[in-house]
Amino acid sequence: MPIIRPANDSDLPHITAIYGHHVLHGTGTFETSPPSQEDMQARRSDVLAKSLPYLVIEEGAEILGFAYCNWFKPRPAYRYSAEDSIYLAPAAAGRGLGKLLLTELITQAERAGVRKLIAVIGDSANVGSVGVHKACGFTPVGTLSNCGWKFERWLDVILMERSLGLGSSQSPN
Repeated sequence: MPIIRPANDSDLPHITAIYGHHVLHGTGTFETSPPSQEDMQARRSDVLAKSLPYLVIEEGAEILGFAYCNWFKPRPAYRYSAEDSIYLAPAAAGRGLGKLLLTELITQAERAGVRKLIAVIGDSANVGSVGVHKACGFTPVGTLSNCGWKFERWLDVILMERSLGLGSSQSPN
């Protein structure tokens, strides 16, 4: 049975490998060169310094995926809106693990004070990511057409959102 827990330093080689695979073979991220383990450590440290969740899903000793959220934009007015990121190891796809991982990320993001989670999904043909976000209550809010260039083709970005907790029904203060 898979478990979801906070990522730790020993998970970084696995996280780096999973993300590197998606950079080299997928269109869910628009990065074109895989970041180093040190880069991934710095990114994780940035998320944790903001008191936001950074999770892994594991089965046995195998890391099957990771997810985190980070503030949508750096300006103070965005301080209740976060963008989620979720990546699974290729062998873990299609097992329902993405939904488990995203569901826990939603729970922890809400505990951290996030009122709006935003999915910025690379490639309008990314049915896996769109599907897991829909299954977790996200709704589509727009498409940025042909805004990314990767693998010698233009790619869209799908924007989806989900309100958390009280959402915008009242002031956060």
